[in-house]
Amino acid sequence: MDKAKEKRLVKNGWKIGSAKEFLGLSDVESSYIELKIKLGTNLRKLRTEKNLTQVELAKILKSSQSRVAKIETGDPSVSLDLIVRSLLALGTSQKEIARAISS
Repeated sequence: MDKAKEKRLVKNGWKIGSAKEFLGLSDVESSYIELKIKLGTNLRKLRTEKNLTQVELAKILKSSQSRVAKIETGDPSVSLDLIVRSLLALGTSQKEIARAISS
């Protein structure tokens, strides 16, 4: 956000900060959320590169389209296990998963 906009928001009573600060997350909680978001984003990218719809991916995973949408957006109800299994089902190697996590 540019400084002028930030200054206007603060002047109007808004507080500027991170989701970690706003939600009072610990470093561990914040890192966990970032990890899920990175992997979900990676899954969406891989799915679109393979020209698959969420419905098609759901069939591969024996799940639902709404569940795939939740995976891709980092919904709190989605486990890391499901995200990793989904990536593996699309042919992602362990090395590629590690690369996505470390980026």
